[in-house]
Amino acid sequence: MNKFIFDVDGTLTPSRGKMDEKFSQFFFDFCTLNHVYLVTGSDKPKTVEQIGNVIYGMAKRVYNCSGSEVWEGSRQIKADEWKIPMHVKSWLEDKLEESSFPLRTGLHIEERSGMVNFSIVGRNATISERKLYVKHDIASNERNYIAELFNLEFSELIARPGGETGIDISPKGADKSQIINDFDPNDVLYFYGDRMDPQGNDYPLKKVIIDNDLGFAVEVSDWKDTWEKLKCV
Repeated sequence: MNKFIFDVDGTLTPSRGKMDEKFSQFFFDFCTLNHVYLVTGSDKPKTVEQIGNVIYGMAKRVYNCSGSEVWEGSRQIKADEWKIPMHVKSWLEDKLEESSFPLRTGLHIEERSGMVNFSIVGRNATISERKLYVKHDIASNERNYIAELFNLEFSELIARPGGETGIDISPKGADKSQIINDFDPNDVLYFYGDRMDPQGNDYPLKKVIIDNDLGFAVEVSDWKDTWEKLKCV
């Protein structure tokens, strides 16, 4: 059976933005005709804010917090209780102080089920403030640099850039690849995501799908690219 797995932020929606209304109508029909699953680093409230309750409920299963929190409609079936250790949190706070990016908007270390999202600009940033950080990050490669340092410092954890401004941090193995055990080996998986590069938070799921010949990983540049590719399905 063909099953379709989608990242959300940057794949079905603009980064931290709401789903386009016409694309939402198209995707509703796609969900009606296909077995659709969502996997995102965000928690449920932020995901619903972006795609709406209807699309959220159309998915067979939603893997929030990179799969550490799992929902079937309004029923929660998993919630990981891992919390970030204080010495790790202190290390991130040091990196926040060291960054040359001048703007801070608050909520720089956001704790979610089984993971943490770290952001220099902060999760409270407006779209224009996020764009400023994106420009800074492209020029400085800051998120990749911080993630590399983190992974050298904390061998039991893993940090990967996610979305446009954040870094997703979790215990090793508690990344998007952890959802793979929920699928039958006879299923053919089609995974759509915008961060398939080795540093990106879609890469672990891509790797396990490709390495085990479980299906296909479709890299997209944005939600418009996703829409165009789905028209061919």
